[in-house]
Amino acid sequence: MTVATLLLLALASLVAGFIDAVVGGGGLITMPALMLGLPAGTPLPTILGTNKVVACTGTTVAAGKFLRSGILRWQDMVGPVLASMAGAGGGVALAYFLQGKFESLLRPLMLTLMIAMLAFTLLQPKLGQLHAPKFGVAHQRGWAMLISLCLGFYDGFFGPGTGSVLIFLFVAILGFDFLRSSALAKSVNWASNITAMGLFVWKGSWIPMVALGMAVANGLGGYLGAHVALEKGSSWVRVMFITVVGALILRLGWQVWAG
Repeated sequence: MTVATLLLLALASLVAGFIDAVVGGGGLITMPALMLGLPAGTPLPTILGTNKVVACTGTTVAAGKFLRSGILRWQDMVGPVLASMAGAGGGVALAYFLQGKFESLLRPLMLTLMIAMLAFTLLQPKLGQLHAPKFGVAHQRGWAMLISLCLGFYDGFFGPGTGSVLIFLFVAILGFDFLRSSALAKSVNWASNITAMGLFVWKGSWIPMVALGMAVANGLGGYLGAHVALEKGSSWVRVMFITVVGALILRLGWQVWAG
């Protein structure tokens, strides 16, 4: 692998870390970059494992910054984090079991989901502008754990788009504003990433030279993204969410159309 390729992968990882910290979707940048940059025939679990090492750095930095900001209480994060870890473990196991048999089905599914999310957000201009939880604390934590379990499973199984879907569900179902949703989503995504990364690395499904270089860039992007999100607030995060989801729809649509 050439130095130029490694530098381009690092740049893609930096941008992905920034975007992922704000509205999720970083994996939809790093996964295609890895598929293009790594040698042809690289097994999918190796690509997934390398991507998880990269993603863990950005989500760890971003989640830590959100946690230190005090925008959410740590008690509200414990249940969803543990549920996400449990789901991710099951997802990784299924990814190995179905290796090479499911990738073509997931892109159309994700495209449909992204279009529905964007339409729902655009049709409700005030969605996510105000923090107005719909449930009491116990029910809120229960719903957050269920969402985190399901999305943690998907993240271990495949991954791209997890952060964006988490943010949307926390806004639409729990009534969180976009900023608090982003903070909770980042903690949940960190948990699924760290679990999946551990399992993939344990099985040797990663490329250290590529993963570690991209991880440094992703961590820097994650720090910058979380910092800007906290500075700008929910309205700015909403605009970024709409912009990024729109761009992801175009990219996924092109991939599905091109086969």
